[in-house]
Amino acid sequence: MVTHKNYLHPMQELAREAGSLLMSFFGKVAIEYKGDVDLVTKADRASEKMIVERIRRQWPEHDLIGEEGSRRETGSDFRRYIDPLDGTTNFAHGYPVFCVSMALEYKGERIAGVIYDPTRDEMFAAEKGSGSLLNGRSVRVSSTQHLKESLVATGFPSHKRHQNPNIHFYHQITLRSHGVRRAGSAALDLCYVACGRYDGYWEFNLNSWDTAAGVLLVEEAGGKVTNFRGGPFNIDSREVLGSNTLLHDELLSEFQAIIGGRVEGIPSVVEYFKSS
Repeated sequence: MVTHKNYLHPMQELAREAGSLLMSFFGKVAIEYKGDVDLVTKADRASEKMIVERIRRQWPEHDLIGEEGSRRETGSDFRRYIDPLDGTTNFAHGYPVFCVSMALEYKGERIAGVIYDPTRDEMFAAEKGSGSLLNGRSVRVSSTQHLKESLVATGFPSHKRHQNPNIHFYHQITLRSHGVRRAGSAALDLCYVACGRYDGYWEFNLNSWDTAAGVLLVEEAGGKVTNFRGGPFNIDSREVLGSNTLLHDELLSEFQAIIGGRVEGIPSVVEYFKSS
């Protein structure tokens, strides 16, 4: 039997060390582009290099997938998901909302996850069956029961935004909630659902390293994560909808209405300024 605590503590130490490394670059790095608008910095690469070296030295049998290209796939029972800097755009522009995210999977089941925000010194951690923690203290999802009273979050892709329909979801959910936030870090958005700062979160086209740790945190904090139609979340899901559980059905209902074509009109800018 795998003992999760054998992994969680060293994962937190590693995340904290990576966070410290990121802070040494913060405000000092130049932006590089991987594609048309998909950027990467020296900090991303340095953080991933350090994390991967530590894992390969301490757990050489573990497979791993990292955002910046590190990959080892041998069929091991253990697989690690590494996002060395989630929120790269924020980081590159000096906006202090970013984190280090790592998760551990055993025989296809996520058993441990840590997400560290170095600007606030907040360590989110979860292990399967043992709840979620923020700086060592237990956290739970919110008790908000109605969408109209909720604060929710979403995100937008860094490229091909014109092909992504999320602006319609953003508009419709804004009309029906207390507010929608777009902070720029999927991993931290999921953490904030887990600790009750947000009541729900959704996003399109995320990768496994974006969600592996955060989804476990939400679930262990009493929340629920599915795809947009209410089906089970899996690590390859491209649609992620997380909530405090209480709002989930209402969010799903709204999503189905939007998917079915119900999109209320956006006020005309021309008409607005004519009448103002």
